[in-house]
Amino acid sequence: MSKMQIKRKFTIAGVDPYDGIAFKTVTSELRRADGTVLSDSGEFKVPESFSQVAADILARKYFRLAEVPQKTKPVKEDDVPDWLFRRIPSGKGTRSENDAREVFDRLAGCWTYWGWKGGYFNAEEDARAFFDEMRFMLATQMAAPNSPQWFNTGLHWAYGMTGSPQGHYYTDHQTGAVKKSGNAYERPQPHACFIQSVDDRLLGEGSIMDLWHREARLFKYGSGTGSNFSSLRGENEPLSGGGASSGLMSFLKVGDASAGAIKSGGTTRRAAKMVIVDIDHPDIETFIDWKNEEEIKVAALVTGTTVMKKRIEAVMTAALNCEGPADDCFNPAKNTALKRAMGQARRDGVPAGIIARGLALAKQGIDRIEITELTTDWNSDAYATVAGQNANNSVRVTDQFLKAVANDESWDLIRRTDGAIAKSVSAKALWEKIAQAAWTGADPGVQFHDTINSWNTCAVSGDIRGSNPCSEYMFLDDTACNLASLNLMKFKSSETGEFEFEEFEHACRLWTIVLEISVLMAQFPSEAIAARSFRYRTLGLGFANIGGLLMSSGISYDSDEGRAACGAITALMSGVAYQTSAEMAKVLGAFPGYDSNAEPMMRVIRNHRRAAENRKTYDGLTYKPMGLSKDLCPFHGVTGRAVKAWREAEKLGAEHGFRNAQVSVIAPTGTIGLLMDCDTTGVEPDYALVKFKSLAGGGYFKIINQAVPQALKTLGYDE
Repeated sequence: MSKMQIKRKFTIAGVDPYDGIAFKTVTSELRRADGTVLSDSGEFKVPESFSQVAADILARKYFRLAEVPQKTKPVKEDDVPDWLFRRIPSGKGTRSENDAREVFDRLAGCWTYWGWKGGYFNAEEDARAFFDEMRFMLATQMAAPNSPQWFNTGLHWAYGMTGSPQGHYYTDHQTGAVKKSGNAYERPQPHACFIQSVDDRLLGEGSIMDLWHREARLFKYGSGTGSNFSSLRGENEPLSGGGASSGLMSFLKVGDASAGAIKSGGTTRRAAKMVIVDIDHPDIETFIDWKNEEEIKVAALVTGTTVMKKRIEAVMTAALNCEGPADDCFNPAKNTALKRAMGQARRDGVPAGIIARGLALAKQGIDRIEITELTTDWNSDAYATVAGQNANNSVRVTDQFLKAVANDESWDLIRRTDGAIAKSVSAKALWEKIAQAAWTGADPGVQFHDTINSWNTCAVSGDIRGSNPCSEYMFLDDTACNLASLNLMKFKSSETGEFEFEEFEHACRLWTIVLEISVLMAQFPSEAIAARSFRYRTLGLGFANIGGLLMSSGISYDSDEGRAACGAITALMSGVAYQTSAEMAKVLGAFPGYDSNAEPMMRVIRNHRRAAENRKTYDGLTYKPMGLSKDLCPFHGVTGRAVKAWREAEKLGAEHGFRNAQVSVIAPTGTIGLLMDCDTTGVEPDYALVKFKSLAGGGYFKIINQAVPQALKTLGYDE
């Protein structure tokens, strides 16, 4: 059987892909807002085209900062080409990575190594082409994988790192058996996005406490996770051993505190977590108001510390500035200024104990009290004090609920233990509560259960109930997705301004293979996720910088032309990815769960193809999607190529099935967007031409939109 043929588009056989790329030596300083240096690095090398921000991101986030051996030696394997041998330490001494090429090589090398072991390449020249193309795309900022790949991938292949096992599992690609990982890095954790189930049990596998354990394992290696907690019984529902449940919220607060204690990937990166609750849960009203009430607590803390410090210092000043006898100065009955200051402090709610403490200090000649004034900065002590700050919250609503809102009907909240009605509320009032809370504090978000499941490729295997922290990945519980994003500005012709769809298609094909290989080589935080991720093999190819592409092309983001361009590029990307997935299915077989889900998956593929063709009728959809518009798309030929890609994907899929149950997402691309020097992240517009990004570990980056000169030139402005 023939394997995957890899053509070269960006590199030449026998020529080092870095030969045409200039590199520079830089340093990285992380500064506070006042300009003082928080930390600095030694010298390191990056491509000449990298901005200082991109260099900072690479050095601060993605360089391996410890345990890199000074020297390595190859480990011979009979069935692996010698240039692809993995390496182990040779001699003593360790260091940190200090050259971008080391990172690019370990990522591309590890993918190629596992691709070779998994039978993805037709010949050694195909593997070499793949290796070179991936290194070139990384070095030229054409694309980037999600952060866990940078943290973990290739550390064993390039440096022989192992580390004690952390309780991970993997699926052996040769036997299909799920096994426990022998060490921390031989099989990396490259997946960023996880959806985990949770049972209504306190202890045991799959239980509430087990979920916190699994989440910690994910956060440690830089990944994020989401769960639908609707199976947990509501407050005061009966317990099997007698008594009443403390309810959903008590456990969510425990999980929130656990996430807040862990730095993701061992770096100064916040743990990423999503909490989802169905609209019919007995505790849904409390859940909706949770973050809103915590925001009020923060406001109270900030206001309180400011007022308290001001009032106590006024009390102390009134006592110390008195010119009479000491006993009289500290007696409010004889010191009018002190009486007035103490009265004002009491009226503003300052506790009597704090007032007494201020007077006691004043008697010792101290003129001020140590009260830290809290701020509303997200990284401040005020936010660290309150709950709910380590997750995105979402409410899952159904079409039935939305109809009840429209008709102003009552809505039943259902007990989890026996299915009885816990309470009936006004659907309209509940919807208003969601809107009010989201307007006030940005949470909860809303997920539309029925619409999501109308595009479920594996509907026979179950409903999609949850998502990852940013909601771009939605699939079955206990599965994972690894992501990569293409920098759209790198596919815009500098000469014609057109979108270079052939180069884009080539990149989409190769990065789909990268993500598929990453499923093969990965380890996972639980036995269930290792089995189900292998069974469905979901991928997350996406893009960044659509805002920069439109801006530089003189196209308004909020316009019919902008939407048409975005739709066409997205359709082309997904169509090519599914086409590639069907190609891989021809060689390696469809994903194990495909046969039982062939009907719903082909229905979804047909609906995508119809949307690309801008058809009027669809199969099994309540809400008709917006089709592509050839006339409105400003980039010549992209819409036609998207239609061709979807037709080919449908044809190949009908013949061979698909290697992957899903292939694409549009991720936020925050950190990797900065690494690629994108002017805008993900699918978003720019919200400021100059931005300051605060970092979880302190300091900030100043980010300047570099598309403005090109945009003005496109619009006809002179120098």
